[in-house]
Amino acid sequence: MKRMLIIIVSLGMLALACAGIETLPPTVAPTPTMEATASPSPAVTPTETPAVNPPVELIGGLADLYERVNPGVVAIFAYGGVDSMDALGTGFVIDAEGHILTNLHVVTDADAIEVDFPSGVMTEAEVVAEDADSDLAVLKVNVDAGELHPLTLGDSSLVRVGDPVVAIGNPYGLYNTLTLGIVSAKGRTDESLHAAGDSGYFLMGDMIQTDTAINPGNSGGPLLNMKGEVIGVNRSIRSESVTESGDIVNSGLGFAISSNIVRRVLPSLLEKGRYDYPYLGLTGLSELHLKTIQALELPFGYGVYVTAVVEGGPADRAGLRAGTEEIPDVENLLKGGDLIVAVNGQTVRNFAEMISVIVLTAEPEDTIPFAVYRDGGTVDIMVTLGLRQ
Repeated sequence: MKRMLIIIVSLGMLALACAGIETLPPTVAPTPTMEATASPSPAVTPTETPAVNPPVELIGGLADLYERVNPGVVAIFAYGGVDSMDALGTGFVIDAEGHILTNLHVVTDADAIEVDFPSGVMTEAEVVAEDADSDLAVLKVNVDAGELHPLTLGDSSLVRVGDPVVAIGNPYGLYNTLTLGIVSAKGRTDESLHAAGDSGYFLMGDMIQTDTAINPGNSGGPLLNMKGEVIGVNRSIRSESVTESGDIVNSGLGFAISSNIVRRVLPSLLEKGRYDYPYLGLTGLSELHLKTIQALELPFGYGVYVTAVVEGGPADRAGLRAGTEEIPDVENLLKGGDLIVAVNGQTVRNFAEMISVIVLTAEPEDTIPFAVYRDGGTVDIMVTLGLRQ
């Protein structure tokens, strides 16, 4: 039996900013948990043929990277009883005090947690901090200092689409497996584990998309750049395929929590056991397409079109407007709403970018500017953010 929190949604749905759901393609699994019964590149001239396989020097570098980083990557077993292992995942050492980072969905509701080091040392662990909004958990182990090899957090803002990355983890219980891929996209969003009342789930922002092979058991493991720095925490895969036993099949669409999200929330998790996320309270279109732009009579195709605001919420109090005018022959869409084009001084092209900017740059009670296209012009609206409840 394998724990795969599968979310099935459809494209074109609405998203609740900092307070609800965004649309995702067919099947999303916070995968990587397995239950046992979880300088610019040189131009290619027309006569050149791009290499299909990694160059030899990269392969050699991967071997060195693996030998250096693997001692800090651990296997995590979550037990629901004395002889009942509920989930298998991955984690990595983050400091010399014995703290280990993993996904919260790996250890949720566990009666006991076991951590196995590559050296063969096995020990019990306790959860000392949880963050349902970013699906992160901090564990604490008591082992000899020589067993602790903390990994280095990189700067995920420096990651470029196309950069090579590797994952180290325990897919299907195959310890210490390394897989290679690239960064496929940045700034994705995904549903968190934090329920937003009747509106679905709060969103996780600033996710990294990768085609690196990630499978059940990889959850909570590091996504690494070629320096061996952690630029993400592997969290989920998206797939429409399953095996006969019900396992989600990797389809080259993996998602990792960015290291800059980790960098932002980790100090608070270690100090207070939690991190407080800002709350906006509005619903908007996740993407704008040509026919939608035409129906809404918008002058351009980027930004977040507001379709609803939560009554009494921060967006409502600030005066952000949703659409109110019916559109002939168009259902479930009203025109006349605000189009958010920038947040806190940063241009936002879509809903995912707005979420990422808010989570990465603001805190509850911060008052930040929203640049909004309204009534033929752009106005700045100051919004005092709330606290996710």
